[in-house]
Amino acid sequence: MWRVDVDLPGRPYPVLVGPGVRKRLGEVLPPGVRRLALVTQASVPWTLPDELPVARFEIPDGEVAKSLAVVGELCGRFARAGITRRDAVVGLGGGVVTDVAGLAAALYHRGIPVVHVATTLLAQVDAAIGGKCGVNLPEGKNLVGAFWQPAAVLCDTETLRTLPAAELRSGRGELAKYAFLGVGDLETRSIEEQVAACVAVKASFVVADEREGGRRALLNYGHTLAHALEAEGLADGRPLRHGEAVGVGLAFAARLAAHLGRIDGEDGDVVAAHLRVLHALGLSERLPAGADCARLVSLMARDKKATDGLTFVLDGPAGLEVVPGVPAEVVTEVLASHPREPAPRNGDGPER
Repeated sequence: MWRVDVDLPGRPYPVLVGPGVRKRLGEVLPPGVRRLALVTQASVPWTLPDELPVARFEIPDGEVAKSLAVVGELCGRFARAGITRRDAVVGLGGGVVTDVAGLAAALYHRGIPVVHVATTLLAQVDAAIGGKCGVNLPEGKNLVGAFWQPAAVLCDTETLRTLPAAELRSGRGELAKYAFLGVGDLETRSIEEQVAACVAVKASFVVADEREGGRRALLNYGHTLAHALEAEGLADGRPLRHGEAVGVGLAFAARLAAHLGRIDGEDGDVVAAHLRVLHALGLSERLPAGADCARLVSLMARDKKATDGLTFVLDGPAGLEVVPGVPAEVVTEVLASHPREPAPRNGDGPER
């Protein structure tokens, strides 16, 4: 087992990584907890130890669950079940579950403890760590949320063995991001070592900048376009999974940085390095065949980082940094020249 501590002043918490660590839930619960409000989905096949009374609350599968309506209904169900401040929420599942459970815990009774038991690769390397929890609006991804740190996170790598290939590929999109944030070589490490390394890097960003006022914003590398792609629901009629969209966003961010003269030319070493990482992890850098550049630029302008026009995390001489005020015409030009998936035949989109 690997342990990474998120050493926030006055309220540190552990992240445990390894096969079977979900069974250690009782060890990481806050003292005095009487009952657990278990938030999960019908598709999550895992259970928890029966150490405390558990009230189970299922939310819908998929991105549709990340809505204010679902969070509001969940809080109402907490109230009807008699959940109090002496209880704790447990989010058992992937990134959708940890987002919804975390936001519900932050809002209910103005905040009750939450522990995340992350069962997908994406949740283990990124979504469950750091206390950011949010839901979507029709206008964009993750526009409503809170910072609510968990009491602990359990990254049970045993659960990864049952994930569909597409879900694992989605998690690798976040792995690719961490390859450019200082995590080092991933290919020679076990899955447990990969997860623990990414958690350690994210923990360092969270401790340095809990509420994303500065350095933590770099964790959004590749996400400006990714969130726009997700909001648009493209991919030839099939929505891109988050990590797949991040892969496209990373390649686009590298090409945009090259176009702006921040790094070497578009066929240079830095862009090529991005593509090598994506391909090694089985990710595509291509936009969906039906991507509408104007619509994507409009969505990117609503990104939560956007304080002064179109804002991206981009590579440059000093490494990654937040770059505001990127001209829309430049973004449109780079999007228009970015590689795309082939158009589908006979109404069938590419397998994702």
